Amino acid sequence: MNRNIFGTVLALLCVPFAVSCSGWLGEDSPMLNKVEDYFTGADAAEQVVTAAYVPLMWEYSNTYYSEFFIGDVVSDDALKGGQNISDMADAYDLENFKAIANNGLLLEYYRAQYQGIARANLAIEQISAMEPGIDERFTGEFKARLLAEARFLRAFYYFRLVRMFGGVPKIETPIYSSEDWIQPRATADEIYTLITDDLKEAAAYLPAKSGYDASDMGRATSGAAQAMLLKAYLYWGNSKENSGQDASSCYTEAQTWGRTFMQEQASEYSLCTDYADNFTLAGENGPESVFEIQYMKEETTDYGEGNGFQRGTFATILMRSRSSAFVNVGWGFNRPTQNLYDEYEDGDPRRDATILTPTDDEIGNAEQENYLGCRYVSIKRTMFDQSTRTYPEAIDNDMRSPMNNVVIRLADVYLMYAEASLECGAPGTAKTYLEYVRARARGTEDILPAFPDYSIPDYTAGYAEHQLQDTDTDLEMAIRHERRVELAMESHRWFDLCRWGIAGDVMAAYKAQESDEVRAHMSDFRTGKHELFPIPDEEVRLGGLEQNPGY
Repeated sequence: MNRNIFGTVLALLCVPFAVSCSGWLGEDSPMLNKVEDYFTGADAAEQVVTAAYVPLMWEYSNTYYSEFFIGDVVSDDALKGGQNISDMADAYDLENFKAIANNGLLLEYYRAQYQGIARANLAIEQISAMEPGIDERFTGEFKARLLAEARFLRAFYYFRLVRMFGGVPKIETPIYSSEDWIQPRATADEIYTLITDDLKEAAAYLPAKSGYDASDMGRATSGAAQAMLLKAYLYWGNSKENSGQDASSCYTEAQTWGRTFMQEQASEYSLCTDYADNFTLAGENGPESVFEIQYMKEETTDYGEGNGFQRGTFATILMRSRSSAFVNVGWGFNRPTQNLYDEYEDGDPRRDATILTPTDDEIGNAEQENYLGCRYVSIKRTMFDQSTRTYPEAIDNDMRSPMNNVVIRLADVYLMYAEASLECGAPGTAKTYLEYVRARARGTEDILPAFPDYSIPDYTAGYAEHQLQDTDTDLEMAIRHERRVELAMESHRWFDLCRWGIAGDVMAAYKAQESDEVRAHMSDFRTGKHELFPIPDEEVRLGGLEQNPGY
């Protein structure tokens, strides 16, 4: 947890009026404030870039919209949870493919990303116009770094949008006039082009992780930009492949940026010896962390105030068990499924570091603590103490959690690089990086053998165990299996299923083996519709946007 980088930055920048009557009024009013008047030195420039990080933290305005409600809950990894099916109705609709364009969770998520884009655009525009030497700190190198951070953030926000909604309005400059408010949707290809162009610029000028002082921990790094290029090109390639286009150039770029990361960042990152260390307060910004959203403990109250009123995360209290047996309890959202539990191989220690199984004695109110018959609880980001089986630190409504959100970590990068390498005809490299991840999970125990000497559930065969063979097809299955168990409950699963083009098949197979109680709430996945979410109807009306198919 870093106490400096994501502090709230407030700057009131007034937009000037353009006045021209008959030419007799030639000078600005002495009381007029111009945007550029604020950018007088290094401190102002740095503060505006810092402000562009802040929407990354946002999870609540008129409803909660933590990314796990999409990445985990919509997938086969998790059920919504909460007190009952009515608790967080917007998330219930998303989980069960019943969402329509007035879904409040989607609206808040969509708008938060554009708030971040607007702040990044302002920083890029104004800092670009500042001359090095305006003060002692504002050197050419400092200017380049700030612009690179802003470009990284703009790319990151657009990436969040494009993988959920497809093409969205492409805004690259601040909007100062209502005449410029209405912008058409760009294509997904145009958004990915913007993302990758920004990330390449960022990668060239950002320092490595070790190049920052401790007080700046959490800022974008060259490693984060390279990892995001690997990720963005993989997603772009999958998008092209799913629509019948040639995806080879995207996969080649993904492999290239993955190789660049491995070569240039080798001394910057390493896998934690203990997998569970990635999800503890003590392990924040650790050796495996490539990019994480910073939160901090703060005593001031903001409950019910909405975006920007606090610097802690709601995710911890949202995901903690409702059972008083675990002491400092939560609200019971994001409940791991039996399907996810069964995906783990025998003895895999990652399962118990991810999923808590309450005993009968630890369930005091089954009606509220078991969600549709599911008793499993997510552990990650909840500060659960395995030795005492409690949440030792209290998190109440007025003091959100200091637990960071690790968005990219090294194991994720290894598996993406394995995937890109396989797509580019390098199965040997793919096996090497797959094995790095399995070896860390294995530790010194006689478990989790190297590929292909193990079996995994095959969703195409009703989750029957499939003995892997040394083929590219089975290596792809193994990498996908590893992503599921390694990154479980970290908001990756739904996006992985969609980009691989298998969401419909997986969700149908998952639904078929779920309990009658869960299945009764689920609508069928519709291929060609549910891979994307509806553009929020308020945004459709405001901007005259074309809605996604089927909504």
